Amino acid sequence: MTTRSMTSTRLVLALTAAGILGGAGANFVSGTHARAEAPSIVAQAVSPATSTMGMPGINGAPDFSQITQRNGAAVVNISVSGLRQVSSESGEAPAAHRRAPQGVDPSDPFSEFFKRFEGPSDGQPGDRASPVRGQGSGFIVSADGLILTNAHVVRDAQVVTVKLTDRREYTATVLGSDPKTDVAVLKIDAKDLPTVTMGNSNDLKVGEWVLAIGSPYGFENSVSAGVVSAKGRSLPEDSVVPFIQTDVAVNPGNSGGPLFNARGEVVGINSQIYSRTGGYQGLSFAIPIDLVNKIKDQIVATGRASHARLGVAIQEVNQALADSFKLDKPEGALVSSVDAGSPAEQAGLKYGDVIRKVNGQPIVASGDLPALIGQATPGEVVTLEVWRQGKREDFAAKLGDAVTKKVQMAKSTGAADKGKLGLALRALEPQERRVAGVDGLLIEEAAGPAAMAGVQAGDVLMAINGTQVKNIEQVRAAVASNKKSVALLIQRDGEKIFVPVQVG
Repeated sequence: MTTRSMTSTRLVLALTAAGILGGAGANFVSGTHARAEAPSIVAQAVSPATSTMGMPGINGAPDFSQITQRNGAAVVNISVSGLRQVSSESGEAPAAHRRAPQGVDPSDPFSEFFKRFEGPSDGQPGDRASPVRGQGSGFIVSADGLILTNAHVVRDAQVVTVKLTDRREYTATVLGSDPKTDVAVLKIDAKDLPTVTMGNSNDLKVGEWVLAIGSPYGFENSVSAGVVSAKGRSLPEDSVVPFIQTDVAVNPGNSGGPLFNARGEVVGINSQIYSRTGGYQGLSFAIPIDLVNKIKDQIVATGRASHARLGVAIQEVNQALADSFKLDKPEGALVSSVDAGSPAEQAGLKYGDVIRKVNGQPIVASGDLPALIGQATPGEVVTLEVWRQGKREDFAAKLGDAVTKKVQMAKSTGAADKGKLGLALRALEPQERRVAGVDGLLIEEAAGPAAMAGVQAGDVLMAINGTQVKNIEQVRAAVASNKKSVALLIQRDGEKIFVPVQVG
């Protein structure tokens, strides 16, 4: 999902990798770009009645030694090597030298979230092939050598080596990888291998004990434990994964390793961390095993994974937008544009709609929508509950394939200070209308609350609160009838976004 901002700068929100890239040393960097949510963490002991792993350990905690003894041999170390093209024109720098994108303050805490531990191992950018070396973890799911890991662990790899706990090494074949969910499936030529037991991530409860086994910083078969901090986390960017958040110590090298519940069943793949230093800081994220199994089955059968597409650009609903659209609370995904010919357009969706539910499942944060749609199957018909012009409506959409075009996500700017709108408007000239490709009013000057919200001269005002604008009198009437805020649909450089402006 593509993130938009009113500065027209597209900020790429990268997944956090827990793999080590960069040669013999642990060459890692800090994270960048995302909202840092900090849920409370309540440690909840698992009673002996709910555990099949024997007597509880100290203070009622599960006996982690039994879980490790039973499953440790099925956890593998993965090392990769290959070449990556680095172009001087692209300006790509080695991971150890990367900084936040232009226009982002590196001191901003939002610039400290989620960055891959990957990139060329040394040297400066240039028109050349740069060596890539890295390590990660994985786990065996079939006795004949099927292995699961993260897609980012094997990205750009020409040679993938799997090392077992008994020190045997195999060259693995990558059957397929899915960057959208960060899942990859490997195969080694071996028989009678130890395997893990698969669990059900839907049964996980917040506060439940969980255990990770992997190779942090290359220390093979290291064990760490903690609790489930939250479920269903939506993380940027383009994420279709409802992540499991834990406080399990996960570090570079744990990527692709299993997350176990107290019964010794795999409930997730450790994939991402929040970090300002590159190491563990109490926020780790795992891909639910139910989603992983779906992707694995598709890759084994066809060599690729498929994801559904709705065909809308969406943005977060904050309190100002909720007031503008007369929503009872700031929840849902606000549609800022609909792709021509997309399933959304065919279903009748329009800009200004707020999608509240998909097949009865609530959309609280806008990121919940791509997670639900991305896990659906292309061709599947979904029911959408939509808030339009102050009332609820239901729509049925037959989803397309995300391979054809990515779903986009617009990111809302902050609300402005209270005051008058502060816009100087005029009708578009015929030539300007042809260039813009839309109807609306040209913003000749932006001041006051509108300017504070990010509106600029040269923008085209297309709609207010979801209603297309045709003249200046209509704008004045809309502002006069809204005591708190109005939502302006702005087009700039071909991109559209709703901007909340407080007018009370």
